[in-house]
Parts: sequence; C-alpha cells; structure tokens
Amino acid sequence: MKVGYLDCFSGLSGDMVLGALVDSGLAIEQLSAELGKLNLEGYRISSRTEKRGVIGGTRVLVELDAAEPKHRGLKDIIGLINNSALSNYAKECSMAVFNRLAEAEARAHRTPVQDVRLHETGAVDAIVDIVGAVIGLNLLGVEQLYSSALPSGSGTADCQHGTTPVPAPAVLELIAASGAPIKPTPERGVELVTPTGAAIVTTLAHFEKPTIKLESVGYGVGSRDIEDIPNVLPLWIGEVEREEQRLLLLETNIDDMSPELCGYAMERLFESGALDVWFTPIQMKKNRPAVTLSVLASPELQASITQVILRETTTLGLRVQTVERHLALRETAQFESSIGTTAIKIKRLEGKAVSVSPEYEDCRRIALERGLPLQEVYRIVTDEASAKFTGKESS
Repeated sequence: MKVGYLDCFSGLSGDMVLGALVDSGLAIEQLSAELGKLNLEGYRISSRTEKRGVIGGTRVLVELDAAEPKHRGLKDIIGLINNSALSNYAKECSMAVFNRLAEAEARAHRTPVQDVRLHETGAVDAIVDIVGAVIGLNLLGVEQLYSSALPSGSGTADCQHGTTPVPAPAVLELIAASGAPIKPTPERGVELVTPTGAAIVTTLAHFEKPTIKLESVGYGVGSRDIEDIPNVLPLWIGEVEREEQRLLLLETNIDDMSPELCGYAMERLFESGALDVWFTPIQMKKNRPAVTLSVLASPELQASITQVILRETTTLGLRVQTVERHLALRETAQFESSIGTTAIKIKRLEGKAVSVSPEYEDCRRIALERGLPLQEVYRIVTDEASAKFTGKESS
C-alpha cells in the first residue's frame, strides 16, 4: 500500500501541503484541471521552485483576481462541493475536512456550527488548499496519510477575528478533538500551524511514523522565512513494508450469563469505542456450555474497555494481547441504481476499486418498496455498481 508521511518539523499550512504534493510529482496542470471541476472562479494557481535556508522545494501560489465579496459558511462550501463534478471520493473527503474545521471554529467561538462564518478558512485559497490536498493525494495514489506531531509555535497572530494567541484557538480545538500530538517549540513569536493545515491532517492523517520503503521526498515551501529553521514541509512517499496498525484483543470466558446480558454488554462495548465485538461458543469445566467474549479495540481504550467488561459481565478477569490489523482502503458513496438509491462501500487496492458492497438497510427498503426478493436487489445493485466503479460486473 502506498502511503505518505508529513514531517511537520517547521510547521504546516494548506499551501505547504499542496507544494509538497507538487514537489513529489503531482503536475500542477493536472491539479488545476481537477480543481476546475469545483466551479470555483476568481483565482489562478501556479507553482515555482524556491529555497528556505539550505532546502529547496516547491511553493504553490493561489492568486485571486479580485477581493472576495463575502465570507462563506459551512453550508455554502458544502453546497459548492456537492454541486461540483468532483469524484465521490474527493467530495466526501473534502466535506469531512470542512465539517471538522467548522466544528472546531464553533467550539472556539462558542457559536452554533450553522452560524459559523469561515473567514480566512472559507476564502478561495483555503478551499483550493483543502480540496487540492484531497485531489493531489488521490492522484499520486497515496492510500493512507501519516503525520508527525504538530509544532506549537508561539506569540500572537493577526486575523479577521483580531489578534489571537498562537496556536490559534481553532487549531487547538482541531488538535484536541482528534487527539493529535503537539510538541513545544522555541519561542520565535510565529504561527507554525494554520487552521487549514491542521484541518487537513487531523481529518486525513494518522499521527504515527510508518515503516516504509521510501520512493520519493517532496518539499512544500512556506510563504515566510523563519529564523534558524527552513520553513518547508517534507512529504515522504513510499510503500508500507509491514502494517503498523497495532490493536488490542481483549478476551474472557463466560459460563453464567444470559443471552440478554451478553447482548447488552456488546452494545455498551461498541458505544465505548470497540472496533469489533463477538461471542464464540466453547465448552468449559464440567462440560458447561459457555462463550468467549472477544473485543478488538485501539490501545488507548484499554482501560475504558476493561471497565465495561468487568462491570457489564460476570467475569473476574480477562486476557489482553497485541494484534496487527491489515486494512484495505474503503470508500462510501451514494449510488443511483436502476431500482433506487443505495449507499455502497467500495474496496480499493493500490488505488483501484476492486469490489463494491451495498448497504443492507437501503437494499431492504428497496425490496419492500418494490416487492422484490432481497437477494435480487443485492444482485442488481452489486452488478450495476461494479460495472461503474470497477469496470466489471459482479460474479
């Protein structure tokens, strides 16, 4: 699987992400053509080679033809993206970034999300940065993005809201909501992470350093020179040598609980963040029929998941082991079939769609509405979606 790793040692911004993508081999003409599907006018995008300190890289510039007439709200931006000719993947990822950004702004300013006006982050250049980052990663075949810890910066910054501390309140909210790591930096009195950059990585990236077979390194150049440190964003691109995702498998054997209590415990475990929960029939001492409760969860949830198991089951203890999980890239899309609209999951390998799977609830609804067997609905939707997304009919 091809992955990308952002080394944010000197900062992070939307235009630096775009610069790193272009420096990694993304053609600016191809990026511009894809952004043209957004139906966003009044700007020109270009790139040029620049140096910061001893490191050279690519700087991407988004130049506006005129001053913007107004600030956009989340509804305006979602409408712009939804009504575009972008791929479903680009739409979903871009809207996810803007939703997370708007939620952070709402928390920072104690304002309902629907009332948030995205000032700098709703401007044309910020829209180009966010949508362009999603498009660029996809065009380069990057299936998973990773990032280092984000530098804190220091001092104050001027924006539409007035003078704000660094990191900006929205940046801190994005970091807090995602659980992203933040590291202190020397007191330089400069903003190192912008809300646009933070929104991109806290939505699209995992904050860990993968072991990869390195293929290329691109450098996105920032707009400013920073004393003592090159203002560039390295992007490493390569193939994963081994899966880095570590999970915990928590298990216990139970022989004295009713099925109703087992079902309730499963519900509470999923509510607590478990990735999967299942029961396996077993035989225990004295030939008693019993079950093994198995829970798959991320390591940071070990304490809370353990508490749920001990509180909601009769067990006196449990086993914990570390396991690895290998994942294929998945994408959710709305598909207009000949018999109705359904949500589908698209499985991708090496950037290519290889299979599709319709959502049960939508297929059930269509079966009841049209008086068709459920298996026939599955067959029709799967065949038509496979033909569209994978170029072949389902077997």
